[in-house]
Amino acid sequence: MILSPEMATGHREKAFELLQADAAKILKLIEVQMENLTMPQCPLYEEVLDTQMFGLSREIDFAVRLNLVDEADGKGLLESLERQLSALHEASMRK
Repeated sequence: MILSPEMATGHREKAFELLQADAAKILKLIEVQMENLTMPQCPLYEEVLDTQMFGLSREIDFAVRLNLVDEADGKGLLESLERQLSALHEASMRK
């Protein structure tokens, strides 16, 4: 099946939206974990964070390989999430 340029663009946009949604879910998961369950120094926190970030990076790699997401956009999404998580971590340490 050959995709028209419009369909291909739509698939690319949808792929990036899904990756953004997954990044938002990770951020929310970590926010909830930090507020209710564990502190950032806890091995469980680190395990969850590492597992989730690895999974997202693999999703991004897959989307890049399918030419659905630009490599720079995927890298930017990961970096943005890492900055947000770092800010969240810093804020929790000040409490």
